[in-house]
Amino acid sequence: MILASTSTWTLLLTVLTACGYAFPALAASHWGEQRARQSLMLTGLLHLLTLSWGLWGDEPRFGFAPALSVTSWLVLATYVVESQFFPQLKARWALASLGALAVLAAWFFPGKPLHAEASAWLPLHWALGIASYGMFAAAVVHAGLMSHAERQIRLAHEGASGLPLLTLERLTFRFVNVGFILLSATLLAGFFFGETLYGSTGANWKWDHKTVFSLMAWLTFAMLLIGRSRLGWRGKRAVRMLYIGSGLLLLAYVGSRFVVEVLLGRTS
Repeated sequence: MILASTSTWTLLLTVLTACGYAFPALAASHWGEQRARQSLMLTGLLHLLTLSWGLWGDEPRFGFAPALSVTSWLVLATYVVESQFFPQLKARWALASLGALAVLAAWFFPGKPLHAEASAWLPLHWALGIASYGMFAAAVVHAGLMSHAERQIRLAHEGASGLPLLTLERLTFRFVNVGFILLSATLLAGFFFGETLYGSTGANWKWDHKTVFSLMAWLTFAMLLIGRSRLGWRGKRAVRMLYIGSGLLLLAYVGSRFVVEVLLGRTS
């Protein structure tokens, strides 16, 4: 069920942000690197304002689409910072397109109202979880660029990513390491402080779909990091494990909330 937000401010910010992402992508061939980067930074600020209004505005809500929107913003913010050190990194317009789609999805599916009785520490718990989503999403983007660069090398073509293969590999696993730490902290917080975080609606530990898929993702990423450090996993095997773990993590919250909010039509 589509439950578009009724806030005029939310609609205005959503339209401005989506246009901010879409317009420079359409005019990519006419814009220089500096102008395009500045446009992306400005749109990122609008995106952040849109997210903040959705979480702390007139009718705070959260669900699978806002989670995806936050994740896309984190990936874009990471890219903007990273492009200062690696200006040859080429993923701007694909990420901008994903950002526009995520912002629009959050408008149509704003999620459920936030519980007033929840702990003041709950936003920190969410921040850890969504930050882990963002880091693994950034790792997936870099892994995709790495795989593409590897194919280009095999074909004796110049890599379209603009970065050497080994540099992309190092960046990919830096994001995996940070994401794994954040995911571990999120799971530990949910295990020890679940009832405190969620108030009367929570429990110390519930074996629901979100928990099961999160643990499966954690185990997959742990295997990936151990395999890389002890067994030297690289290339396709490592990328495949990253994709599997990221898919499981996506199913944990985003997937379960998508089923509840869209397929079952419940927002509470």
